[in-house]
Amino acid sequence: ETRPIPEPGPNEVLLRMHSVGICGSDVHYWQHGRIGDFVVQNPMVLGHEASGTVVKVGSGVTHLKPGDRVAIEPGVPREMDEFCKTGRYNLSPTIFFCATPPDDGNLCRYYKHSASYCYKLPDNVTFEEGALIEPLSVGIHACKRAGVTLGSKVFVSGSGPIGLVNVIVAKMMGAAAVVVTDLSASRLQKAKEVGADFTIQVKNETPQEVASKVEGVLGCMPDITVECTGVQACIQAGIYATHSGGTLVLVGLGPEMVTVPIVNAAVREVDIRGIFRYCNTWPVAIALLASKRINVKPLVTHRFPLEKALEAFETTKRGEGVKVMLKCDPTDQSP
Repeated sequence: ETRPIPEPGPNEVLLRMHSVGICGSDVHYWQHGRIGDFVVQNPMVLGHEASGTVVKVGSGVTHLKPGDRVAIEPGVPREMDEFCKTGRYNLSPTIFFCATPPDDGNLCRYYKHSASYCYKLPDNVTFEEGALIEPLSVGIHACKRAGVTLGSKVFVSGSGPIGLVNVIVAKMMGAAAVVVTDLSASRLQKAKEVGADFTIQVKNETPQEVASKVEGVLGCMPDITVECTGVQACIQAGIYATHSGGTLVLVGLGPEMVTVPIVNAAVREVDIRGIFRYCNTWPVAIALLASKRINVKPLVTHRFPLEKALEAFETTKRGEGVKVMLKCDPTDQSP
C-alpha cells in the first residue's frame, strides 16, 4: 500500500526511516491479529524498534533539525496524567504506542513522530544500534525494577532477544554472575557471547529440577530472577530458584492465567514484580552505547531491505537467528 508522506505537526518531526527491528509482538499481530486486549480492527503498519533521519521539523521543534540521526521511543503519552507526573508515563492508559492497535508503527519509508520522543544519535552510534535501543530499554527497565547491583547473582530465564539484553544490562549494572536457561543450544551460545557466565539447556526437567540446576552452577540461589519467556513452567522455576528475600521480575508475557507456587514465594518473601515496556531509558541507553560500555551489535543476525519484509517476518517466525533488521532507506549503502 502506498501512503502519502505525512506532514509533521508543530511538535512533531518527519523522519526518513532507516533501520527497523522485527519484534515477536510484530509477528504475533501479523499471525493472530491480537495480543490480549489489543485487537487489530483495521489495517495497521507494524514496527516499533526504529531509527531514522529527520527530514522536516514542526514549527515548535527546537532541539532537532533536518539531517539529524535519531532513535525513536515508540510510546508517547497523549495526556499529562498522574503517571506522567510521577515519571512512569509507560503506565498511562492514554499512551500512543507504535504498532499497538489502533496505532500505526514505523516500518515504512517516511514516518512522523513526537519530537520529544526522538533522541539524537551521537556520530559513533549506528542506526542499527539506535533501533536496538527499544529492546535494550526492556532490559534496562527490568534490571532497574529487579534491583540489580554490584555483586548480584542473576538468573535469566529465556535466551531470546529480550533475555540477551537483560544479560547485557545485568552485567553492566554489576552482576557478579549471570546464568541463562533456554531450550536452544544456539541461543545459549549467543548468551555466552554477550556475557553470560553460565548456561543451562533445558530439556524435560521439572521446574524444581531447573531451579536446582541454577543453584548448582551459581553455587547459591540467585538474588534476582528475570523471567523472559512467559511460559508457566518457567515462571514456576523462577519462583523455586530465587533466593529467599530476593526478587522475581516477570518480563515475558504468556497466557493471562497461570498456576504458580505462590505460597512458596510468599513464605520466603520473594518479591514478584511486573514490567510494562520501559520509561526514561533512551538517554541512558544512548550514553552506554556512545561510551562503548555495552555492545548490542552481536544481536543482529539477519538483514533485509524493506522490499523483502515478508521474508524477514518469515525468518523471525521460524525462530532463526536472534534479531532480524529491516533497512528502509534504499539509498543508504552502509553495512
